Amino acid sequence: MSSNGANVIIGRAVARTIHGELGNEVLSMKKLLPNFTPGLRIVQVGGREDSNVYIRMKIKAAEEIGIEAVHVKLPRTITQVELIDKINDLNDDPRVHGIIVQMPLDCERNIDSHRITDAVSPEKDVDGLHTINEGRLAIGDLGGFLPCTPWGCIELIRRTGVEIAGATAVVLGRSKIVGTPAAEMLKWAHATVTVCHSKTRNIEEITRTADILVVGIGVPEMVKASWIKPGAVVIDCGINVKPDPTKPSGTRLVGDVDYWEAKKVAGHITPVPFGVGPMTVAMLMKNTVRSAAKALDRQLRTQWTLEPLPLTPLRPVPSDIVIARGQKPKDIAVLAKEIGLEPREVSLYGNKKAKISLSVLERLADKEAGNYVVVAGITPTPLGEGKSTSLMGLVQALGAHKQRNVIAALRQPSQGPTFGIKGGAAGGGYAQVIPMEEFNLHLTGDIHAVSAANNLLAAQLDTRIFHECTQKDKALYERLVPRVKGQRKFSPIQLRRLQRLGIEKTDPDALTEQEYGAFARLDIDPETIMWERVVDINDRYLRAITVGQSPTEKGITRETRFSIAVASEIMAVLALSRCLKDMKQRLADMVVAFDRAGKPVTADDLGVTGALAVLLKEALEPNLMQSLEGTPVLVHAGPFANIAHGCNSIIADEIGLKLVGKGGFVCTEAGFGSDIGMEKFCNIKCRTSGRKPNAMVLVTTVRAIKMHGGGAAVTPGAPLNKQYTEENLELLEKGLPNLLQHIANGQAFGMPVVVCINVHVTDTPAEHELLKKASLKAGAFAAVVSTHWSDGGAGAVELADAVIKACDKGNNFKLLYDLELPLLDKMTKIATTMYGAGQVVLSASAQEKVKRLTEAGFGNLPVCMSKTSGSLSGDAKIKGAPKGFTLDVEDVYVSAGAGFVVAMCGEITKMPGLSTRPAIYDIDLNTETGQIEGLF
Repeated sequence: MSSNGANVIIGRAVARTIHGELGNEVLSMKKLLPNFTPGLRIVQVGGREDSNVYIRMKIKAAEEIGIEAVHVKLPRTITQVELIDKINDLNDDPRVHGIIVQMPLDCERNIDSHRITDAVSPEKDVDGLHTINEGRLAIGDLGGFLPCTPWGCIELIRRTGVEIAGATAVVLGRSKIVGTPAAEMLKWAHATVTVCHSKTRNIEEITRTADILVVGIGVPEMVKASWIKPGAVVIDCGINVKPDPTKPSGTRLVGDVDYWEAKKVAGHITPVPFGVGPMTVAMLMKNTVRSAAKALDRQLRTQWTLEPLPLTPLRPVPSDIVIARGQKPKDIAVLAKEIGLEPREVSLYGNKKAKISLSVLERLADKEAGNYVVVAGITPTPLGEGKSTSLMGLVQALGAHKQRNVIAALRQPSQGPTFGIKGGAAGGGYAQVIPMEEFNLHLTGDIHAVSAANNLLAAQLDTRIFHECTQKDKALYERLVPRVKGQRKFSPIQLRRLQRLGIEKTDPDALTEQEYGAFARLDIDPETIMWERVVDINDRYLRAITVGQSPTEKGITRETRFSIAVASEIMAVLALSRCLKDMKQRLADMVVAFDRAGKPVTADDLGVTGALAVLLKEALEPNLMQSLEGTPVLVHAGPFANIAHGCNSIIADEIGLKLVGKGGFVCTEAGFGSDIGMEKFCNIKCRTSGRKPNAMVLVTTVRAIKMHGGGAAVTPGAPLNKQYTEENLELLEKGLPNLLQHIANGQAFGMPVVVCINVHVTDTPAEHELLKKASLKAGAFAAVVSTHWSDGGAGAVELADAVIKACDKGNNFKLLYDLELPLLDKMTKIATTMYGAGQVVLSASAQEKVKRLTEAGFGNLPVCMSKTSGSLSGDAKIKGAPKGFTLDVEDVYVSAGAGFVVAMCGEITKMPGLSTRPAIYDIDLNTETGQIEGLF
């Protein structure tokens, strides 16, 4: 105590010091992430002037520190539901790190203020008033947000130099905002605390025992000097208005302590004003900066907090469905949080799958991407060689066993194979996506959305032909641009068509007869129609149909066909789109036919672009699932790998690469062998996305190499010849050229190739050693034997190590050809490099179409080769690695929305058929348990 009485604790000075410290923290944040700014939102209902004064103080302090503070003004007429909705919007906004609701609420309606404070997310409750934050403080967990006024009091006490631990503290008042939390904070600072209130007897005697006295009772100058222990620290939280005729305003502010009298007794004392008040604002700013720091840490964090699911493989290895059901998946919301997704970025479909919002790409725009690994295969047997299984084994090894951030990015399987012969695509054995039933069936309905959009366009196409055939120009025009309440106007999509026609008019009544004829009549040549209807099942009887046979169609019939849904160009568009805007433009650009003058007719010409985009809006969001070992899997899009590019979506990969971050891995699969899927992955998908894969994993099996060496036919459902179940090194060596060609394919793109030998139970060590030596001799970066099917991630640890080292090698990725090359030259480059062909020969029809497409401006697109997956050549019967053969291209057409020209090398069926005994016979629903039975 000084000779003039107590030391006066000037909170305003302490607050300024804290503001400076916080300003330096904010500058440090911006050095780590230049575009990052702490965000505070102050929500006010009504316009009370006393509240406005406090709000202006907070905004001024925030601006000094570098916090973006926004005053959210809401009308007095707002309802409780509307207010909570607004708060929820702020809870979901990643730019907002702190939310305060200015009290009292100035509203006309009855609103529960407690419900409002509890509506603020505990992670953004910088006032510290949420029940969860109050509860954390009550049990001594000081990691949450502390209420600002009590925290400011504690900070002022500490800055006096007085030791709190062991001191006797008395808190006068028990309010939720000051008294109760102040007592808790003093208790957890190891003071012995007594709380006094209006019902306490002998208050004066109790307060005189206090080494530390915190007063927030709400009664002007209640605490007198006689209540205070000499030398005590007195913190006055009260603020009251008292008449004072000597002041110009006629009033003055006083606290709950008789300041001038108490000052003579206390050792330290806070004045009113300029004592606790500025500290409340300072601690509010400190909470906001603390919240922002946590958000920044989450954004910059390089290592996930992923908890793998334990795996105990059984022997013998059970069926895929038994294995899948033997593992209980973690709640998908938990997995989403583990990998750094915000709640607002995840739309839950039950608790085992979810969709991810595209907004995550905006939030993580400045984050460095991870390593990009493509998994491809050699030319497979009809049974498949386990690319999906190997991919899942690899990511389980990287994530659960090597503790790396890793995401598997897979295509969504069609229901055609699921109910047919091939089965699902979730992987197999102990390397799977779970729940596998949901993965292989409807998932979140993306394929159904593609089907609906595709068939809507088909319906509009045929309907437009019908109406043009049955109406004259003027009648057609007047129906296309009808009068509504005496007025008519062009829709936005119609205005775009006018612009393409070079018509600058926007008034429908201003067009000439010639102009409205040009606008209204697409004049589609039915012989050039390329658009087909789709359905997501195998139905051979839809391969050729006639439409328009109803008498109502007035004899306007044409021959067409159905394709399976995943063969739709819209599926390829979904996979190659980078955002909603890009998808909408690609949909608009899709060419469905040519008019009689040879000009392309697009979906936009048919007026259907916006409707298609609406149907596909949610389908553009990737689906989040998980592996058997609890590592994340993104499932999205599923274009056919022979007539399209056969890869999952660019968007899924982009989100994955940002989530895993630098040092992490996104492992994705390319359909069929490297000659088909991987080539298109590089030349089409990577060209579009701009991404450069770091490595290629090439999956091979002893069985497939033996087949290419001249082994007996491999037929689904039939027992394997003993050539495949017994050691046969001679046959295996004869099949090596196929493996070597696929290694060379990866090397042609500058990628290190890691050969994964996917083990089957009948393989022998000698056979594995032969494949390893041949692979390394051919220049493979590594060749690894992997037992992930039987052992899960533990069986692919060596594969994971090889992939990590391959990605560390440095990225020398390059594309195979330039877009400026003529279409035939691009086909030739692919065929000679990837397949071993000697030349490409176009049929007369294909030559004509190449000419037409080039003249129409499509000659600078990449080429998508539609070729059999059963051979490196164009003939599925030819195995091994033939050289110098002629590749015949029978047909050529454009997928303008997807952005490539398709070259058909022989007849590729876009509508599979069911076998004599499809999987349908085995699939059933147990009505007692609700479980699906008979899946794989």
